[in-house]
Amino acid sequence: MMKPQWECLLENLGEWRGSFTRVSPQGELLEDTPTVVSLEGLDNNQMIRQVVKRLVPNAEDLVLEYRSLSRSILFFENGAFSQGSIQFGPFSEFGAEFGLINGNRRLRLVQLFNRESRLHQLTLIRERLAGTDSPERPPLKLDDLIGEWQGKAVTLYPDWRNPDTCSTNLKLQREGDRLLQQLSYGGDRTITSTAQINGPVLDFEEGVQKNRVLLLPDGASSMGPVQIQPRQPIFLEMGWLLQPDLRQRIVRSYNSKGEWVSLTLVTERKV
Repeated sequence: MMKPQWECLLENLGEWRGSFTRVSPQGELLEDTPTVVSLEGLDNNQMIRQVVKRLVPNAEDLVLEYRSLSRSILFFENGAFSQGSIQFGPFSEFGAEFGLINGNRRLRLVQLFNRESRLHQLTLIRERLAGTDSPERPPLKLDDLIGEWQGKAVTLYPDWRNPDTCSTNLKLQREGDRLLQQLSYGGDRTITSTAQINGPVLDFEEGVQKNRVLLLPDGASSMGPVQIQPRQPIFLEMGWLLQPDLRQRIVRSYNSKGEWVSLTLVTERKV
């Protein structure tokens, strides 16, 4: 049995110092704002007070207090999470936030789509617990990912049914300016796709829903559509290379009706 969602949230308690970095849909770093985000447990951890401070002149603190969790968020036992839209619809804003924790470090990513269903803005949030000096990872390079990765996927569902687990296998191979990807889930489902390599931007070409991967600072990556197509499944993902042979990916999945259907955490090692 998985521990309760509220207990999983408590893995994020602490004062997290870092920055919010605005990123363009082409992967350009636009603006960096130093921040302090504190999550404090009150009333015997029955209530959370969250304070977001932007360390720039005249910025007001954002203060949130809550005793329960929204239907739009799910947590894994290690504190990893995603929150965001529970339904995609044309002519409405859409997006998600992802969070991964590794020791004294936390990495978050916000993906926002505008009313024309285009990827509009990304925010990369790199944080460490106050009083610690865990180093940041180098910027992610394609060569870091080339090879074969074997892992385990844990999938949570918005209706809180029991999680599913399965094995994963990801093979990435470079041929000139193209990337060949073969992804297998549970040993019985394999997806093969090809991407055009444009520096730190990988544009996947198959299917109606064309996805883009951005290779980002701190070993991070962002994946999702550049333009969301109606009546097509949607997959949004953040990845984090924790060590040269260890990576985590967190994937928020929507069905062809635009309904949020699952959240998957993949932990994989290079073989």
